Amino acid sequence: MKNPFEVHESSGCFQVSRPVTAEEILTMAKQLVKRQFKRGRALTSPDITRDFLLLELALLEHEVFYVVFLDNQHRVLSAECCFRGTLDSSSVYPREIVKRTLQLNAAALILAHNHPSGVTSPSEADKAITVRLVAALKLIDVRVLDHFIIGGTDYFSFAEQGLL
Repeated sequence: MKNPFEVHESSGCFQVSRPVTAEEILTMAKQLVKRQFKRGRALTSPDITRDFLLLELALLEHEVFYVVFLDNQHRVLSAECCFRGTLDSSSVYPREIVKRTLQLNAAALILAHNHPSGVTSPSEADKAITVRLVAALKLIDVRVLDHFIIGGTDYFSFAEQGLL
């Protein structure tokens, strides 16, 4: 089946020859926001990061732990789902995140995970893994800029709440 819409890189516009579905609109939105996360693009605001993470994680029915790896100018090196869990939990292994950070030669990270329940309040486990990751990454001089919890269209930012 032919793709019903195209992105023209020069104009950033979509051309659609018929009415689009909600799913297609979400796909188009993801494509636009993902442009901000192409390797080498600088993250210029927390809003761009939040919007990207909302589109990536909001509709998932299982928990995932996502990491945006950045260089020292906060340019994106990679944005990856590092762990996949179940309906209400995901195991996160600091060693694996440190290993991937070193592989990419990242200088900073933004952490994120989703709560399929829609409740964005951090659990004690969320707070504990954030502390563990910050401590582990600090040993290799890598900063954690934020940790987002995405729940549907709502979010919680550890940095905005002074928890980082």
